[in-house]
Amino acid sequence: MTVNGWIQIALFCAVVLALVRPLGGYMTRVFAGERTLLSPVLEPIERGLYRLAGIDRTHEQHWLAYATAMLVFHAAGFVLLYGLLRLQAALPLNPDGQGAVAPDLAFNTAASFVTNTNWQSYGGETTLSYLSQMLGLTHQNFLSAATGIALAVALVRGFSRASARTVGSFWVDLTRCTLYLLLPLCVVFTLFLVWQGIPQTFGGAVAATTLEGAPQTIAVGPVASQVAIKMLGTNGGGFFNANAAHPFENPTALSNFVQMVSIFAIGAALTNLFGRSVGDERQGWAILAAMAVLFGAGIAVTYGAEAAGSPVLNALGLPGGNMEGKEIRFGIVASALFAVVTTAASCGAVNAMHDSFTALGGMIPLINMELGEIIVGGVGAGLYGMLVFVIVTIFVAGLMVGRTPEYLGKKIEAREVKMAMLAILCLPLMMLGGTALATVVAAGLAGPANAGPHGFSEMLYAFTSAAANNGSAFGGLTANTTFYNTTLAAGMLVGRFFVIVPALAIAGALAAKKTVPASSGTFPTDGGLFVGLLVGVILIVGGLTFFPALALGPIVEHLAGGLGQTFAAGG
Repeated sequence: MTVNGWIQIALFCAVVLALVRPLGGYMTRVFAGERTLLSPVLEPIERGLYRLAGIDRTHEQHWLAYATAMLVFHAAGFVLLYGLLRLQAALPLNPDGQGAVAPDLAFNTAASFVTNTNWQSYGGETTLSYLSQMLGLTHQNFLSAATGIALAVALVRGFSRASARTVGSFWVDLTRCTLYLLLPLCVVFTLFLVWQGIPQTFGGAVAATTLEGAPQTIAVGPVASQVAIKMLGTNGGGFFNANAAHPFENPTALSNFVQMVSIFAIGAALTNLFGRSVGDERQGWAILAAMAVLFGAGIAVTYGAEAAGSPVLNALGLPGGNMEGKEIRFGIVASALFAVVTTAASCGAVNAMHDSFTALGGMIPLINMELGEIIVGGVGAGLYGMLVFVIVTIFVAGLMVGRTPEYLGKKIEAREVKMAMLAILCLPLMMLGGTALATVVAAGLAGPANAGPHGFSEMLYAFTSAAANNGSAFGGLTANTTFYNTTLAAGMLVGRFFVIVPALAIAGALAAKKTVPASSGTFPTDGGLFVGLLVGVILIVGGLTFFPALALGPIVEHLAGGLGQTFAAGG
């Protein structure tokens, strides 16, 4: 580790922190329906969209109606995306003549992008047409991200309202998020990315001749616009197979830094929206502080492990850290930071191959996902995931002092705790259950490229990434098979909607409650004690659930002498 490396990390944290209040304040005004700088231009468009869709923007929904609208909307999106992928050979904007996507792969891809997972069992530049990339994937990148933010806002309303039967309108929240937040940011970000050298064209692949005289086909396309929303919306699905390690998706150190900031920007700012909405910004800062503690620990371990390198290579007189699977233009610190950011934020974009990280370096991205990606998390998903843990933490605190748990003036009762535990426990069910199935059936065992604990880690990482709606991969797993396409798709759908629906149920229950005045016995939730307790509960729940699986994979690799990725083929 170097001083320069830590300066880069500190600069990243400072920029994200500087964006929290202005972006959080802007989002608060947007979802409250207040006038913003963009209102003169966008409000007529917003009203026109409501008229076309027959939506009354003054009508709000009960949580069950909100959830139903969300599920129906995404079911329709799934069907449309699946059909588009299956029919792409007969549709326009296909200059490279890509054929129809296979049924199981189309099913997996549709589930992936509808759930904001963006897991890719294919190479984008060799599989999809420009129409599929834009109308299919980029379109869903906007809508799945907007859905996550809308659901977080609905849960925030549950805490901020009293004796209410509604939590907002899904259609209004979805429209405002897309129109006022995601689209303007993506327009500016796309122009920046084009300036940095990312292609944005409808032209077909370019034929070139290498210095050796060999012919080469260089894939291009409407890349910059997809990269913008893939990062801002924490989607992560790349236009190219190499994702953010590809020079046409992430060409410079500056583009790499701004892309990392964009992954965290909205998720971090949503904590400020929460604080403003409940009338106490300190509550939002407390939640962000808990996220920061977990993030800081993760980057310290990952950067330290990658900078230390492989003990085997060090013993051979080849020190200098682990550069296997990393781009020279980014180096160890930017690769390690990107890995922690993308798995803490449910993005899944990668600028280095996680399969080539050291055992401990690869363990942190895995842990980030297993905790439910609540360390900033996906846009919206990170906040409502963290608030679910807050409810459990308040319940534990109430048990310790013998009082009925309270949070922000709301009594936390059995229903809220049951819904919170349902949302938390569905993730390890799919992560560990899917991994267990893959280790005992031939179709699952055929996937890993490595034997021994590293092969197990490749399977565990895949099912963890799917259920956590992350989408990154260790890269050593052959996942484009019927078994993995269907099982991973099931994990994505459960990991998304079996968390969202209980969270909305919590929102509805809290909104209907009366506000209870604070008393001398009320547990303060805006200070260091609460932050420490929240972090402790998160680590205890995650540790009890996932430690056995981690012990079979990354920990065994590390204890075996750090063989990790370098000699994993031998087990």
